Amino acid sequence: MEWHQVLAVLGFLYSRWQMCQTNIFLQWAQNEGKMRQKTMQKVAFHVRRMKRLRKRRRASNLMVVMIMSTLYRRQQRAIWVQPRPSTWWEDVSRSWDEVDWQTNFRMTKTSFLHLCDILRPRLTRQHTNFRSPLPVEMRVAICLWRLATNLEYRAISHLFGIGISTACSVTQQVVTAINVVMKPLYIKTPSEAELMVIVQGFRDRWALPQVAGAIDGTHIGIMAPDENSVDYYNRKNVYSVILQGVVDNTMKFWDINVGCPGKVSYAKVLINSSLYSRGENGTLFPGWTERLNNVDVPLHILGDAAYPLLPWLVKPFPEGNGLTQPQVNFNYTLSQARMTVERAFGRLRGRWRCLLKRCDAHISFVSHIISACCVLHNYCETANEEWVDEEPADDVDDFVNSEIGPPANNVEQIRDALCAYLAQ
Repeated sequence: MEWHQVLAVLGFLYSRWQMCQTNIFLQWAQNEGKMRQKTMQKVAFHVRRMKRLRKRRRASNLMVVMIMSTLYRRQQRAIWVQPRPSTWWEDVSRSWDEVDWQTNFRMTKTSFLHLCDILRPRLTRQHTNFRSPLPVEMRVAICLWRLATNLEYRAISHLFGIGISTACSVTQQVVTAINVVMKPLYIKTPSEAELMVIVQGFRDRWALPQVAGAIDGTHIGIMAPDENSVDYYNRKNVYSVILQGVVDNTMKFWDINVGCPGKVSYAKVLINSSLYSRGENGTLFPGWTERLNNVDVPLHILGDAAYPLLPWLVKPFPEGNGLTQPQVNFNYTLSQARMTVERAFGRLRGRWRCLLKRCDAHISFVSHIISACCVLHNYCETANEEWVDEEPADDVDDFVNSEIGPPANNVEQIRDALCAYLAQ
């Protein structure tokens, strides 16, 4: 084959190859365009789908919010406090004289205002935008009215123009404040200077030397507790707790023990108290003694037959036909001096009649109320508040075997020396 024929064949093959390459490129470009178009369609589909999902989710969330706001919409309070008339307290604080204050609140208005000043740091409440707090004077008056009358909270709420729950909570707050602020100041073991005054007071009035106080107990009626109620059922067939008190010659308490169940004897109450622990370890009184009939007589308190005979606690000779006349005279004089504590209990109950009647407070709070009443009793006695409507003590002596083992010889000698001293 000649060369020009070969060139013609090669040219034809080259042209066919170029055509094939062009077709392949065009087909690839066409396929690539279709793939890109499909991809764009998928992307657009997903975008539209996500938009629809977001719209549905937003719509559903809005629906949930609307339903929740409809179901749980907090209604706006029309009032914060139920309006009640308080004209009675305003009239009392403005127009009552000292006699009215002493008759109803158990103290003069001057003593009442001083009591408010003592408790003010503890009882002052912060003002808010919603309502103003009760004044301290009204808070103290609510508590005193409750303690002095044992009136139910419903009646107190009507008098003072407050809610029932407010009357209850205010009473608890004031009682707690009295125990926290005033109890360490008004009920405490006498100092040496105070002991000298007390000892001299007993000596001047009853001719008994070395007497630093008189001890006794009294039952305070309560509601039957939910737990261990049988322990509070006393010999008088009522539920009660016991108040043990030691008073000075002016009928002011300088030691109290509150809360023992009414079934417990007075001797057991004494043994379980801190007074007994301090008396036994020699930290209750200074080591002052007075020589009487060759016997060193220490400082002591007076008790009745329900208590044990101890070096720091003297009780009467056992009653019987074998008593000598000096012993009978000693028992009579001791009983007259010991009546100081019974008169203190009578005045305590006369002032704060929540103790005279059944105390309806919860058993966990009864002791706080009794303690607060003892503090207020001392406060009134210190302020020389007169009170003549005393309730006689109705507790009988608990004649049980109160001796804690056989008494020491010097204990009998101390009582004999006191008996001989009175017989002189």
